[in-house]
Amino acid sequence: MPDLLEPLQYAFVQRALLAAVLVALVCASVGVFVVLRGLAFLGDAIAHAAFPGVVIAFLVKINIVIGGSIAAVASALAIGAVARRSGLKEDTAIGVVFSGMFAIGIVLFSSIRTYTGDLLGILFGDVLGVSADQLMVAAITAAVVLVALWIIWRQLVFVSFDPIGAAAAGLSTVRYDTLLLGLIGLAIAVSVQIVGVVLVVAMLVTPAATARLLAQDLRALVVGALLVAVLSSVAGIWLSYYINAASGGTIVLVATTLFGLVWTGRTIARSRVAAA
Repeated sequence: MPDLLEPLQYAFVQRALLAAVLVALVCASVGVFVVLRGLAFLGDAIAHAAFPGVVIAFLVKINIVIGGSIAAVASALAIGAVARRSGLKEDTAIGVVFSGMFAIGIVLFSSIRTYTGDLLGILFGDVLGVSADQLMVAAITAAVVLVALWIIWRQLVFVSFDPIGAAAAGLSTVRYDTLLLGLIGLAIAVSVQIVGVVLVVAMLVTPAATARLLAQDLRALVVGALLVAVLSSVAGIWLSYYINAASGGTIVLVATTLFGLVWTGRTIARSRVAAA
């Protein structure tokens, strides 16, 4: 039987666990609104739109997380502005901004002739390669997102469930929608360096979607999403260590497996109730 505490003797695994838990907390908290408001495509778009910011930061030799954060938040706000002012549907605005931003990233990336291991890590994730500096930036960004969510939580819930009533009560739905988009952008920016552009949308959507299958109210949904996200992150790191697999992908596979198990169990339970 393997020693379950063996991975903890390595500093890089300790950093990976802390980083993965930070991502879990941030993504699950923001992901509740992503799932409730049907913004999964938006999350995917912002994750890809962060890529040009990462490449530009690499070229000018600044922290790539800072570059990704700026691009992600700017893209989220641009999507909201285009959707409001152009008369186009939100999914159309998402498609325009997402494809344009990602194309910029591809063009810039193709112009680089030197080693680009850091950028490939951003695309596909490199949890075990998280440095102390990256962990610090991730912790600060995560704290900003979580504190901001805590401050405006009630208003966001009101605007999300009853935008007409919120407007009648004097709340600016545009302001809070913009704040939510900005927080989604920050959450994605802090997560991209851990699980990568390709997988970050799964961490935003899957834990919250799993919890929604069982939750009867918003409180249960939030708690369930946090539990699924943290469990997936910790179990994914541990499993990837012993099977020598990519940690980011393993974390997402664990989360997807939990979703599959919950969905299957719920379907069987409903079938039995219907048959009775």
